[in-house]
Formats: sequence, C-alpha cells, structure tokens
Amino acid sequence: MSHHQLDARNLLCPMPVIRTQDAVTKLAPGEVVEVVCTDHGALNDIPAWCRINGHKVIDTRDQGREVIITIEVGQSD
Repeated sequence: MSHHQLDARNLLCPMPVIRTQDAVTKLAPGEVVEVVCTDHGALNDIPAWCRINGHKVIDTRDQGREVIITIEVGQSD
C-alpha cells in the first residue's frame, strides 16, 4: 500500500475537493492519500465527497492553521 501526500494549502472551497478528486483518480484502490489543507471547510467537504464516491476517511486532524484528512482509495466504478 502506497502513501501519498497532497498539498492543498491556501486553496479555498471547492479547490481542496477538486484537487483530492484529481489525485485519487491516479491511485489504485487501497492506496492512502493524506490531504493537507488550510481551508477548515475541507473537514466537512472531503469526507462528504468520500462517502459519495466510495472512499474511506481514515483520520481527520485539526492542527490549528492546517487540517489533515487521510483517505483510503476505494474501488472505482
């Protein structure tokens, strides 16, 4: 299982979700991507996108200025 990091700092909604979507399309099921954002709305937006698209949120962390969302890529349709 590969672990990737996506830098979505200084991007406002909806760009963190769009960048996450773009990154996930290049990954295989089971791979993990850690999304680092400064837009705290991503704490709601990215998990909602994951639920709709069959990906698993492994962890969410609010670290003050940054939020980190760790996702396991699900099966693509």
